[in-house]
Parts: sequence; C-alpha cells; structure tokens
Amino acid sequence: MLEILSYDFMRNAFLATTAIALFAPLLGVFLVLRRQSLLSDTLSHVSLAGVAFGILLSLNPTWTTLVVVIIAAIFMEFLRTVYKNYLELATAILMSAGLALAMFIINVAGSKTSISIDQYLFGSIVTIATPQVIMLYIIAFIVLAGFIFFLRPLYVMTFDEDTAMVDGLPVRAMSVIFNVVTGLAIALMIPASGALLVSAIMVLPASISMLIGKSFKTVLLWSVIIGFIGMNSGLVISYYFNAPASSAITLIFVFLFLVVSLLKRVLKK
Repeated sequence: MLEILSYDFMRNAFLATTAIALFAPLLGVFLVLRRQSLLSDTLSHVSLAGVAFGILLSLNPTWTTLVVVIIAAIFMEFLRTVYKNYLELATAILMSAGLALAMFIINVAGSKTSISIDQYLFGSIVTIATPQVIMLYIIAFIVLAGFIFFLRPLYVMTFDEDTAMVDGLPVRAMSVIFNVVTGLAIALMIPASGALLVSAIMVLPASISMLIGKSFKTVLLWSVIIGFIGMNSGLVISYYFNAPASSAITLIFVFLFLVVSLLKRVLKK
C-alpha cells in the first residue's frame, strides 16, 4: 500500500476518489428516492456534447461541459413538469440528443485537436490533475454544506412535493438547484470516472445503503461509507491488475450490492 502512495499520480487519484465519495453517493440517494436515477445517466451523455463544443471552439472542455450540463439540468426540470407521467421518454430523448450532438460536433471538428472523446467516455482517474482534484473538493464542500443546512427541506421535497408547497417551500427553485448541482458534480466527475460509468458510481452506493440503513440519515451515512470503500478499493485493485479504475470501482459496487442483497434475503429467512 505504501508503494502506491509513493507516486504523485496515485496520491491525486486517492484524493479524487475520496472527494467523489463525499458527494456522489449523497446525490445518488436523492436521485433514487426522486425516481430520477436516469438523470445522472442523461447528464453524463449530454456532457459529451459539452466536451465536443470545447474541442470545436478550442476551449477547455471542462468549462464548456459545465455550461452545457447546467443548461441541460434546467431543461430536465422543465421536462419533469411537462411530462409528469412520461419522464423516462423525455429523458431518453435528451440522452440520445446529447450523444448524437457530441458525435456530430466531433466529426465536424475533425483533426482540429489531439483530444480524444474516448478519454471522456471511459475516464482516467490516475491522470487527473491537481486543479481537477481541487474542483472536486469544492463541489464536495457545496454538496455537504447544502445537505447540512437544507436537509429537512430536501427531505420534504423528495418524499412529498405537495406538502413542501403547502409549507411554503420554493419546490421548483429547489429542484432546479438540485439538478444544476448534480449536473456540476457529474461534469467534474467525467474526467475521472468517464461518462459511461458516472451514473453507476452515483446510484449503486445509494442503492446499497438503502438496503442497510434503517432511517433516512443512516442511509445517507452508509452511502458515503460505501462510496469511500468502493472507490478506494476499486482504485487499489485497478493498480495491481493494471485495469481501468472506473470499471474496477463499478464492479466493486456491483459485487457489494449482490452480497448485501443476498445477506438480507438470508437473514430474513
């Protein structure tokens, strides 16, 4: 283990996985409870269009991705109010449109840049730079602060929007802000986890914690613990087996989900 920490890129990678574990599972819990699990998948696909715009305009893809994902997150909330009973249809359309737009723009850009879209599809946490790590901790601080100060309003909005409105809570504004923060988190996670697996890293720890936790707060706590274990153990496994870190992390979460589900069934009998 000490051998791993002797490398600067691995220290950065561990700092990044720790930061992601602090906020991604928490957002994932609310996504699952709000039945918006596909939101993370949709925004991750749309983020590729942001990367493509960055390549086309010769700008930093991180900044163009942030702009595109924020716009998409706000638009998703609009679709949620319009297609209340068919939200999965609107989600599928936006997801497909984002990916198609990304491929179209990349084709137009041609050989304009040496940046490959593959590195954003699959991610590479071991090549993450220090500024990106700092941005991950900034979004982690924002998410944690939001949960500490607005946990009750978020709880009410998640389980009963009508009650939240009666209580005078700005439900629409809160929902838009939640979507935007989720979009920002996804955009910053893409270089580390890749667009194809970012959804799993957010949703799987939340799903596992919901099998273990007995109350809402314990579910949130367990999601962070599971996220920390899965992210860092997956990184260690990827190092020793020379495998992509994002895929190793996802497989760890899938394994934990299967083990916890099986144990829960056995203990019930």
